[in-house]
Amino acid sequence: MRKPGKKKLLAAISSVICISSAAILIPKAVPVNARHAEDRSPETKELRLNDTLTNAMSGFQGDDSMDRTIEAFMQKWGIKGASLAIMRNDSLLFAKGYGWADEEKGDSMTPRNILRMASVSKLITATGIMVLKERGQLSLQDTVFGNSGILNDSVFTAAIKEKSKFGITVEHLLRHQGGFTCSRGDPMFSTRDIIRQFRLDGPPDSRTLTECVLKRPLGYQPGTWQRYSNFGYLLLSMVIEKVSGTDYETFIQENVLKPAGCHDMHIANNYYEERYPNEVRYYMHAGSELCEEYNLSGRMVERCYGGNDIRGLSGAGAWCGSPAELSRFVAAIDGKPGVADIISAESVAEMTEYFDTQTFSLGWNDTKPTGEWTRTGTLGGTSALVKYFPEGDCWTMITNTSTWKGPGFTRYTESLFRKCRELYGDMLPAQNLFDQ
Repeated sequence: MRKPGKKKLLAAISSVICISSAAILIPKAVPVNARHAEDRSPETKELRLNDTLTNAMSGFQGDDSMDRTIEAFMQKWGIKGASLAIMRNDSLLFAKGYGWADEEKGDSMTPRNILRMASVSKLITATGIMVLKERGQLSLQDTVFGNSGILNDSVFTAAIKEKSKFGITVEHLLRHQGGFTCSRGDPMFSTRDIIRQFRLDGPPDSRTLTECVLKRPLGYQPGTWQRYSNFGYLLLSMVIEKVSGTDYETFIQENVLKPAGCHDMHIANNYYEERYPNEVRYYMHAGSELCEEYNLSGRMVERCYGGNDIRGLSGAGAWCGSPAELSRFVAAIDGKPGVADIISAESVAEMTEYFDTQTFSLGWNDTKPTGEWTRTGTLGGTSALVKYFPEGDCWTMITNTSTWKGPGFTRYTESLFRKCRELYGDMLPAQNLFDQ
């Protein structure tokens, strides 16, 4: 949850538990548990970035030292596995996995593995909105609810008792200014409470959840303040579906990700048994306790596998992919010439425009007038950070392990990036793994 006017804070973690100081084994990664290029049809084989990458491709003089720095960071924070990609001026210089993708199976992390990226998903959703805007299918000033709104379903209109809700615009949702707060808990992470409060038969789908939340009062007048809202980005996912006439995942894959060169990104599932072929196993931090399953089954589960409805997050936080492909996506919305952008220069400028420290950018957590852009994401079992530097470097890391710092952990990852850039940035190999 963000305090009013504090753009750097994210939703507070539910409990603080000390990490065990036990050392972790950091294995030398080998290519395993991946979708291989030979499984692809000839016409698509060369397009699959995740099929081409191996850890060995990112060797350089001094890489052992950088590896030790990253492994020490992982050991300090109890992280089982992490994947790092480094891009410079739209060229992928480095992509490497560290630690375990799935320790129980003996699978080491490789750059081919995909991971849940949590709220980094919001950057993808915002780009989908900009694509529709450029096609003339919506305006950022379009209202979301009411007879003239995009989501003009009668069930939503009937649920609204406050007239101010009819003034919520697409831009309000993009900037977390829609009036929604977490005073009764984040509706995207309090499914059990929603089921009980509204006496539902089971977990709500997006339509039912929206109807329930619209019956609650807003926390402030839309457009007058900001409060980080996962629910707002669920609504944007529904806007994309309504305007495009296509389900959210398919629209984004076909109109955003594939045009950007990303062919192995998917909406994540809730349980280990439902993972994708090259997806990692997720781990909670040391000392984490089991929690009640999100669907009120009565089962006690790991928070990363059933504690929340991950798939139900949709465009607010459900995408999974590799840092390498995520870098490729960023290259396609950064305004640089190395990789063709999928949105116009005007849209890039609009997404990254800086107003003040109290105004969210479109999709990005934070953009500075210097050209530094940040997008973070945190879930049980996952921490993700995309850091775009003014010099044209973009560092992206995703882990498969929670830490007791919760959303606050990303600032330590940012410190790691800055340290490694200073020590090893000039040593990175002069190559472009996007072209492999």
